[in-house]
Amino acid sequence: MELLSVSLGAYYGDFTAAAAAEGLTASQGKTLSVLRRGPSAMRALATTLACDASNMTGIVDRLEKRGLVRREPGPTDRRVKNVLLTAEGERAVDAIRAGMHATLAGIGALPEDGRAALADLLERVFAARTG
Repeated sequence: MELLSVSLGAYYGDFTAAAAAEGLTASQGKTLSVLRRGPSAMRALATTLACDASNMTGIVDRLEKRGLVRREPGPTDRRVKNVLLTAEGERAVDAIRAGMHATLAGIGALPEDGRAALADLLERVFAARTG
């Protein structure tokens, strides 16, 4: 548990610095990263990011103002607003990922089979959250 905690702390610090280099908060960067998986309703996005719905609205408002996301009505319920990543939002996520130098260096130091084993282990540890 201690190594996992230290690893996640280092990753989060690297992510936060890379997001800041793009003029984004860590919460804004995480929101963009989640949206890379696909559009999300505002409430589902708040649940995924473990934050209050009103806080999520503020985060999305600021991202939308910068042209990184856009909202559109849900296909079956126009009261539901889906949030989608724009092309500029995709670029920002790419820049954040590319700016995570410590994380990239650490993962890059692993041999191919080591990276595959790490991915497999993390998927198994967090299967309940991702499956």
